[in-house]
Amino acid sequence: MPLAFIQCLRPKQWTKNLLIFAGLMFTGRWSDGQSVANAVAAFAIFCALSGVVYVVNDVLDAEQDRLHPKKKNRPIAAGRISPAAAGTGAVVLALVSLVAAFLYLPVNFALLAVLYLGLVTAYSIKLKHAVVLDILILAVGFVIRALAGIEAINTDRANPVEITSYFLLTTLFLALFLAIAKRRSELVTMGDVASTTRRVLREYSREYLDVLLTVAMAGTLFSYALWTTQGKFSRAAEGVDSPGNTYLMVFSMPFVVYGMFRYLWLVLKKGEGGAPETLLLEDLPLLATVVLWTGTVVAVLVRLR
Repeated sequence: MPLAFIQCLRPKQWTKNLLIFAGLMFTGRWSDGQSVANAVAAFAIFCALSGVVYVVNDVLDAEQDRLHPKKKNRPIAAGRISPAAAGTGAVVLALVSLVAAFLYLPVNFALLAVLYLGLVTAYSIKLKHAVVLDILILAVGFVIRALAGIEAINTDRANPVEITSYFLLTTLFLALFLAIAKRRSELVTMGDVASTTRRVLREYSREYLDVLLTVAMAGTLFSYALWTTQGKFSRAAEGVDSPGNTYLMVFSMPFVVYGMFRYLWLVLKKGEGGAPETLLLEDLPLLATVVLWTGTVVAVLVRLR
């Protein structure tokens, strides 16, 4: 049963919480031991909370999951753990995680953790059946992760971390792009069964989702372009000017453009996108792009320090 409960938490999905480290990365505080420790603790707490939400979702959707070719193998749907046992474990894990957040991390992080748990739980219970709102809430969940990662390391009141609108907009539009691609993949690959396992898919069409994909991709590229040219990084984010160097971040733009275009091609031509957390690791050109983008950003931030 312990193994079945761990499987209910979906450890493979925890890669989504790596966004917690974005604040640590872009502020250049990776050399500060306390900031690194706080970011790791924040990552662990969000992994636990996202796992709790997955358990709630599986308890509520057990009957529908049994009709799905892949979801029927989930522990609760397959009968390897009872809904009561899984639910009890989820409640205990949620309480422990939130208590740890309030005790060991800044209060703003803890409040964001509570907000995330409440919003995503409401999504699992009811809001995932609301057309368009279901996609928006998924995206907002990623924005909360990004904010939480910043607040986790925002411990110096005399030198607070600045949160720019460009960072938030880029995160929002990218999350929208991935969420829409996921919906499209579900609609295309599941066919008639899709509306049975996820009711909201009855309200979508492939054409409508293609339009939303285009809008979300344009928003991502435009927001990131503004961020790389108008945003603040490292020393600039801490109020110290770095003249003549801030333009360097624009050299990361080609990797973002290629990555977005490649992902869109995989979605439209290959029918991928249903599991972005694995697609990023399984598609070698996409993985190489992420690695090159990360290397470029780190090199620029080191130069700006």
